[in-house]
Amino acid sequence: MTDVQTEAGAAEADAVDHSPAADEVQPTVADLDREGDIAADYIEELLDIADIDGDIDIDTRNGRAYISVNAEDGANLQVLSKPETVAALQELTRLAVQNKTGQFSRLILDIAGSRDARQAELAQLVDRAIAKLDEGAAQASLPPMSSYERKLVHDIVSERGYVSTSHGEGRDRYTVITAA
Repeated sequence: MTDVQTEAGAAEADAVDHSPAADEVQPTVADLDREGDIAADYIEELLDIADIDGDIDIDTRNGRAYISVNAEDGANLQVLSKPETVAALQELTRLAVQNKTGQFSRLILDIAGSRDARQAELAQLVDRAIAKLDEGAAQASLPPMSSYERKLVHDIVSERGYVSTSHGEGRDRYTVITAA
């Protein structure tokens, strides 16, 4: 699949629901603080093993723990800041938290500004898709991405006055953009 694919026919859209499921228990601030502490300890151990310097910041917002790793001289952190690496480390960190708490974690890991960089890439991807729509395509499909990235895409698309829906299942779930 290319970065942006256009499709002439309209596909059946499934509803985008960014709200938590009714039966999903929302973590408390104390739960999120504990998740953040466990995650920070895990990441700190990993950085020590790899002999990589980094300052860890913990934040909670939007029902998630956010862990940011930065360094004054971020050169040695760059090896960990590639999107695939951050995603893998985030999953490992989530598993470490789940192992300690017994609860699923939705924490977000950012290494050396990787989240901002990825958001900028997603904005460019959305802009290319919108250009295809402006050229007459009925819709434009983006490649599969994580639920967090799809959420960012939905927000960017909405800001630009277009509509987006998610299609597919699991790791193959992707976003389709259409005119409003």
